Amino acid sequence: MEICVEGKDDEGYQFRRQRPLLNYIADFMCKELNLIIEVDGITHTYEEVSLNDEKRTLELEKHGFRVLRYTDEEVLQQIDRVYNSIASWIEKNAKVPPPGPRQRGKRKL
Repeated sequence: MEICVEGKDDEGYQFRRQRPLLNYIADFMCKELNLIIEVDGITHTYEEVSLNDEKRTLELEKHGFRVLRYTDEEVLQQIDRVYNSIASWIEKNAKVPPPGPRQRGKRKL
């Protein structure tokens, strides 16, 4: 998955799926931005799972990552809003430009 922000490099930032990070698996991670995107299903509304999510988020943020969470429903029914939310976060918080094609390797997701 790539996210391009208007006015930025056409190549955009690359998000990799299912990346191991600390003792967790991040749904999507962008190394250049230290950004993690989590897509949560219905089980994340259960108290125990929700508490684990909070603990996980705090630990990841302690290590310099930012975690953005969206529900399955948001992604399936409001993908434009989700995309705009992520793009807005990138525009406000990106400290480095997106890597060029040579820095990325040959395979594009």
